[in-house]
Amino acid sequence: MRSRLLAIALALAAACVPLGAASLQEAPPGTQNLVLSPPSDPLAFEEAEPIAPPQPIALQVGVPPAPSIASDAGGAAPTSTEDADAPVQVDPPRRAAAGPTAAAPPQALALPAAGETSGVVRVALLLTLAALIPAIAICMTPFVRIVVVLSMIRHAFGMPETPPNAVLVSLALFLTAFTMLPTATQVNAEAVQPFLKGSINVELALERSSAPLRAFMLRQVRDQDIKSVYDMARQPLPDRAQDVGLMQLTSAFMLNELRVAFKIGFVILLPFLLIDLVVSGILLSLGMLMVPPATLSLPVKVLMFVLVDGWILVLEGVVGSFR
Repeated sequence: MRSRLLAIALALAAACVPLGAASLQEAPPGTQNLVLSPPSDPLAFEEAEPIAPPQPIALQVGVPPAPSIASDAGGAAPTSTEDADAPVQVDPPRRAAAGPTAAAPPQALALPAAGETSGVVRVALLLTLAALIPAIAICMTPFVRIVVVLSMIRHAFGMPETPPNAVLVSLALFLTAFTMLPTATQVNAEAVQPFLKGSINVELALERSSAPLRAFMLRQVRDQDIKSVYDMARQPLPDRAQDVGLMQLTSAFMLNELRVAFKIGFVILLPFLLIDLVVSGILLSLGMLMVPPATLSLPVKVLMFVLVDGWILVLEGVVGSFR
């Protein structure tokens, strides 16, 4: 029985050898192939050695020789290959014989000389004064007297809204500028222009600009007004007018302006009051008690004011009241 099985195995092995050879020819390179063992052990298989992949070809490219750097003008360049392949050594930059370069000294800031003011400070002061212009225009100029008188004219007519506030304030501002033109010209020539040119400092500019305003206010106020302000402040009254403080002088000037404005307002209101009394008496004599006198007196007031050219008379009296 064993001999028969051995004969059958040998026959099968002989039949499979051609098929294995064909499969080995079609296998791609780099794959593992199985081959049959020798006939001594027909049931054993051996693993074939893997086919080694192709090795990459190393190409040696020659480096072109680098140009030689000759220290002397007559030096010769290297000609051999070893000298060409050798790395080129570059000398560091030579320093000056005097040593490392010294750093430049920092430039000093140009500061204004003593007694002068920089441009930035001048611009800042001008902007501050521009913000204080409304207060200066109300407290140190004839604006208070003029606007109060114009408001009293409007109330004397019995028309609280005619002319409008914008018209009265604009008219008062132009009359104030007209009245203060000599003083403003003097302030500009003595204080503003030298300060803008940088010839005077801030303290001197303020002192020069306040001198014309002080002189204008001293011409308008009374001694009694200044004394009243110092009494309210509980301070001793100075011996000379030049020693009066600017704050006390401004307060006395505003009190004087209100006093004079109410005096002018009384003179303006008196004719209109007479017109109201005459119209009321006529209506009472006619028995027209239900008719308001202001309805009939308003046209009479307007007509009389236009006929006598009341606006010119009032404004001339107001502007002419300043010394």
